[in-house]
Amino acid sequence: MRDYWLSKLFFDLQSSPALGDEYRASRKKILDRYPLKPEVRTAVERDDVAFLASRVNPYLLRFYFVVAGMSEADFLKKVRTAGADAAARSSHG
Repeated sequence: MRDYWLSKLFFDLQSSPALGDEYRASRKKILDRYPLKPEVRTAVERDDVAFLASRVNPYLLRFYFVVAGMSEADFLKKVRTAGADAAARSSHG
């Protein structure tokens, strides 16, 4: 299920390089502007790719982690781990 406020946050960060700079300087200040559910905010603060992936468009997710300063290698590692974990949970074997 998509999360409107999470998507809005990620879209706003994509649309405004100045906001991205401000976000990197003070995440809390920017996050306080968005009425995120507590578990969503915690996932953002922890850079929890697996949790956030099912709640936002993949392109916005990737762009968000670029803005947040996560390296491509770290992002891809987390995506692969999330995918492997999901596959293990869904197997019936």
